[in-house]
Amino acid sequence: MRAIDPDVLCLQEVPRRLFSTQRVANFAQQCGMYWSGRHRGSGGTTIFTSLRVDVVESRHTRLRVARLQRTRGFALARVAAPGREPIAVASVHLGLDARERAAHAQVILRAVNVGGEVVLAGDLNENESGQAWQAFAGVMRLVSPLTPTYPATRPRKVLDVIFASPGLLAEPHVPIAIPEADLVAGSDHRPTWVDLRLGEPTPLQERADEATAEVSASVTDEMVQHAESAGGGPADPAG
Repeated sequence: MRAIDPDVLCLQEVPRRLFSTQRVANFAQQCGMYWSGRHRGSGGTTIFTSLRVDVVESRHTRLRVARLQRTRGFALARVAAPGREPIAVASVHLGLDARERAAHAQVILRAVNVGGEVVLAGDLNENESGQAWQAFAGVMRLVSPLTPTYPATRPRKVLDVIFASPGLLAEPHVPIAIPEADLVAGSDHRPTWVDLRLGEPTPLQERADEATAEVSASVTDEMVQHAESAGGGPADPAG
């Protein structure tokens, strides 16, 4: 995750049982990111963010499943770059039953369709012919590369994808050199990522971007380490 250095990180299958909060918070800190906490009912999904974006809202929602089936849910955060309008970001992990996936896709779309731009990322457990995939593709564009992500040891299936609303433009994909051993050890799925560009900024947004760049340039590694040691690190589940 440090190699990719995302502004927003959508995760699936994070620990979600009793006493798991600290494990997730520790992982966020190791990634150099922040976490809102309170992920019970998420079905194992959550979202980390970097200091480069502001978190306007963060919540986790449980999805209805059949009796005796594993819990499912999704995480939703509204994040904003300095001077920009918030973007809704959803982290999803759909199930193994096709009818359940299709139903859950509709619930998720209703939750994110509140105006403004949207990004949806996660494990769909189906390919482009599936109903859930088609539902997302009907209102958003696929912006991640169609590169197999599962299984991590020898990827053959494209299960992990990113969709974005039309107002978000995908930059050309730039591969990042990640050691093969890390890709296999980190998860049974390989990561997928995309750089998205917003529309042309207003003068106010340009000034905010310049101020953010100046602040970032003035922050040293020593200052970050000192802040983390004094305040308990960036991932504060109570924050």
